[in-house]
Amino acid sequence: MRILLIVFLFIIQQSIVYSQSSHKEVLLLMGTRFELTAIANNKSVAENAVQKGIEEIQRIENLISSWKIDSQTSQINKNAGIKPVIVDQELFKLIERSIKISTLTNGAFDISFASIDQLYVFDKTERSLPSKEECIESVAKINFNNIILNQEKSSVYLNQKGMKIGFGGIGKGYAANKAKQVMKNISGVTGGVVNASGDLITWSDNNEGKGWPVQISDPKNIEESLGWLNIHNASIVTSGDYEKYFTNEGLRYAHIINPKTGLPTTGIKSVTIISPDANRRCPSNFYFCFRCRKRNSPC
Repeated sequence: MRILLIVFLFIIQQSIVYSQSSHKEVLLLMGTRFELTAIANNKSVAENAVQKGIEEIQRIENLISSWKIDSQTSQINKNAGIKPVIVDQELFKLIERSIKISTLTNGAFDISFASIDQLYVFDKTERSLPSKEECIESVAKINFNNIILNQEKSSVYLNQKGMKIGFGGIGKGYAANKAKQVMKNISGVTGGVVNASGDLITWSDNNEGKGWPVQISDPKNIEESLGWLNIHNASIVTSGDYEKYFTNEGLRYAHIINPKTGLPTTGIKSVTIISPDANRRCPSNFYFCFRCRKRNSPC
């Protein structure tokens, strides 16, 4: 009798899990493709959670986008070499964190890379490389040490005219994390996923009571799969040379720029990192390089 009761309770529990509703929306935000999914105890709660997630991403975009002329980031760039700009603590903390990452990576990551934003067009066509002189000139304004922060005044100052900051390397992951937090805190939401065009973060389970299956595309043929990973309460971030690039004399140049040379990277096809959230790039976390096909490879 006890065994029958346990089986009966298990069936009820599973039916509750599988009867949950999901809602998904795919749309263009921050200049890229976002996909938001919520699992909840009813359809209206799931729809509301996705909408709140979208609103949070839009709020972040209005704060950090350098393409919006009235954003605080644009005001910082506009006043480079002129005066400090007082900003919200949220933006201040994001810039502060970016500088810490720049220090850890010896400048390989640098939000002041934005001064070279007009040098390349990554539209998958055949293009000429810029001259050596153009590259040298483009990196002259790149130096995270010239981003001056004043904690007491919550101000940011770029101390050279022509300097610019941009959050192309950290903004999507930050927005995905913030959207996840908003959605997760809504009563009745039991799981979800936010996919910011490769920066993907999940929590709890999908509508089948399982983790979230994530496909890793073959960078040589994105229609094919290298494999699937089952993600649970974690983030998986993939960056490859197959989305934004141009070609020159048979070589593919991806959208990731070396801030020391001004030249795009070549050779590495794709890298996938798994970590607790979509904004961490700690080398101690697991990652997989599809160039040498090894885990945690330094190549």
